Amino acid sequence: MMEYQEGLRNNCENTTREEMINQIKSLKFSIIELGLYLDTHPEDKKAICMHKEYCKQLKDIEDKYQKMYGPLTIYWPCNKWRWLETPWPWERGNY
Repeated sequence: MMEYQEGLRNNCENTTREEMINQIKSLKFSIIELGLYLDTHPEDKKAICMHKEYCKQLKDIEDKYQKMYGPLTIYWPCNKWRWLETPWPWERGNY
């Protein structure tokens, strides 16, 4: 898993919007799963390090995504609502 996540981070600069979203989803899943594991194994130092690293990677890729494409959530500061400028998912025809 660590090698997969490392590959995600290294390829972040050359990815498409869809690939970046998939990387964000993958990191969020990994963070949640590690958090659940750490609920029952709080002394596992390797899992703690992985959790911290994945959180850092998630923050980095979310920041890059949001600078390129606009906010993912209402919590990211922006000067305008960029999602109003692009077609909504159902308007793109990519279901």
